Amino acid sequence: MRQSKRMTMQKKKAGFTLLEIMIAVAILAIALVAVFQMQSQSISMASESRFLTTASLLAQSKMADIEALSTLSNQSQKGDFAPGYPDYGWTIRVTDTQIAKLKRIEVNVVHQALTRQGAYQLIFYKTSGM
Repeated sequence: MRQSKRMTMQKKKAGFTLLEIMIAVAILAIALVAVFQMQSQSISMASESRFLTTASLLAQSKMADIEALSTLSNQSQKGDFAPGYPDYGWTIRVTDTQIAKLKRIEVNVVHQALTRQGAYQLIFYKTSGM
């Protein structure tokens, strides 16, 4: 009789309680939620940095094309960077400034697939007719 009572006591001490398991699962769930949020944020930041890098290079390329022109007219132009970058589009707006023969040129590069933070703007000034 005594042996069966002792075995029953040992069996009770050998396992985890339901409360201990529930607390461990709750801690694990909280940690996994934090990991998944960081992963999502990391993917978002990587795509944004990829856009900014590509857009700045494309804007500089378009700016170099404009700098090579001898005359500038006050008009807006738009287009895309196909075939290399079909999702990227550009707009150029040339306006006069208060100083004669000095033009303000805005180059905007947009990515059609990115709705948030999908625009990059480069502004520079150039003398015209010289």
